[in-house]
Amino acid sequence: METANHQQGRPSWAELMTTDPTAATSFYGGLFGWTDDARPIPESDESYHMQMLQGVPVSAIAKLGPEQASMGMPPAWGVYLAVDDVDATVAKVEGAGGKVMLPPMDVMEQGRMAVLVDPTGAVVSLWQARAHQGFGRMNEHGAVTWMELVTDDVPKATAFYRALLGVETQTMPMPEAGFDYTVMGPTGNEGTGVMPKMPQMGEMPNVWAVYFEVDDADAAAARARALGGEVVQEPMDTPPAGRIAMIRDPQGAVFGVIKSMAPPAG
Repeated sequence: METANHQQGRPSWAELMTTDPTAATSFYGGLFGWTDDARPIPESDESYHMQMLQGVPVSAIAKLGPEQASMGMPPAWGVYLAVDDVDATVAKVEGAGGKVMLPPMDVMEQGRMAVLVDPTGAVVSLWQARAHQGFGRMNEHGAVTWMELVTDDVPKATAFYRALLGVETQTMPMPEAGFDYTVMGPTGNEGTGVMPKMPQMGEMPNVWAVYFEVDDADAAAARARALGGEVVQEPMDTPPAGRIAMIRDPQGAVFGVIKSMAPPAG
């Protein structure tokens, strides 16, 4: 569905930083039906690849910079959360136990952003919208439907985001999965999730994950494999969310696809 302005604490934008934007736009276009709107970056030879669905932006793809590459940063999807005032929010970061990685800065007339590290080590960005309001569509095939923090310290993480964003959290027991799931945000199922890192995840760092809605998770996994991606978690049912698969794109970035369960009638 189409979206309007994003309330504080809600998912606002998803951005892939990768080694090969051209190859990435081909992969995701083939998987989700995105079209590429390449916008030149001032004083750079690179472009910011806005990914469009039905004529509106649903994500972006950009090239990892030399400094990022020299630090060994791998291709990855980045998460932006909406805030009303970036500067006021960043002023709370250290007091809440986090660190500021990139202080507030204007992105031309599009908006104002900052990048921070939460107390469990996960990187997340903040977005104060101006001309660019963030997602133009959500919760439909090819668009972001959920963002989720995977962390080894759920209480510390949720306390941080509550203090930083002023959002509520709700714990949902999931006995089938063997853990409790936390929903976080101003509007419940339109917010974000927090789940504990499981032993089978090994040395995976604490990280924010991005999930895209699809009409058929099994078909999407097969299509991703045919396009050169790797299915790192085969499609599986995860009540009450839906059927989920985890995919690694040809450059190495991991993301999820989900066929959400239909809401109950009435």
